[in-house]
Formats: sequence, C-alpha cells, structure tokens
Amino acid sequence: MEITKDCVVQFHYNLHDADGNELENSRKGDPMAYLHGHQNMMAGLEKALEGHSAGDVFSVTLAPEDAYGSRTEDSEQRIPLKHLQGSKKWRPGMVATVQTDQGGRQVQILKVGKFMVTVDTNHPLAGKTITFDVEVTDVRAASAEEVSHGHAHGVGGHHH
Repeated sequence: MEITKDCVVQFHYNLHDADGNELENSRKGDPMAYLHGHQNMMAGLEKALEGHSAGDVFSVTLAPEDAYGSRTEDSEQRIPLKHLQGSKKWRPGMVATVQTDQGGRQVQILKVGKFMVTVDTNHPLAGKTITFDVEVTDVRAASAEEVSHGHAHGVGGHHH
C-alpha cells in the first residue's frame, strides 16, 4: 500500500545535522506514527514520505523552510521557571518544553534566575539543514475515527 492521504504511517528515523552528527534516533522505541495528509508531520518530511510503502528505506535532506523554519532574531522571552518541563535543575544551553496555546514547544535556556528564566523561543533546530534516514515499517488505511480526529491512534500515535 502506498502512502497517500488518510493513511496511518509508521516509520523509524535517524535525524542528522549538516555535519553528519546524529541528533535523534527513534530505533530504541516504538516507530513514529502519524495520519498522512493532516498536517501532523513537518511538510518536507511528509512530502518525501508520499508514495512510499512499508519496507522502503530512504534519506531526505530538508532546508530550514521545509523543516523547523528559519531562525527569528530577538526571540528571547522571560518566563516563570515553574513553566519549564523536562528537568528539575536548569542550565544555559539546555532544551525545555513549555506548554503554549498551540501545544508543547521546545525552547532553549539562555539565562536562569531564581524565579524567572530567559529562553530562546526558536526551535533548537530552526535555521538548520537536516537529513532524515527513514525506514517505513507499516502503512494502513486510517479508521473513520482516526480521520475524524485528525490523528493516528495506537502504538506511536495518540492514545485517548
């Protein structure tokens, strides 16, 4: 079955920066799962997956505008320390998750005070060209419930 709109796709990936350094690797856990054609995946990666089938292995290099976007200068923000998720003790350079109206967002710590922290709101990979090495592990038709909810359910997807 080829990947088209309203398919649930499961895949493993390794993510590398332009220098070949591995940034992420999904192979130690469950494969990533998403509902194709519903803006649940970065545009460049979703476009690259279109038309592939289970068992396909390929690489795709994405420019910043097809991945995490360009860096926005002057994107520093001071927020209460209590809003950071991911660690108990924070130091500059660490990446935290902050809940926003659009869901969880990764920010990089710049300065830590007693109650407030200064963060860079750019995604840590914004402005970078990245390469995904992808292995498609499963492709199936989405259930009516998944299509109506707009996301994949089950392993690697959303759990209600």
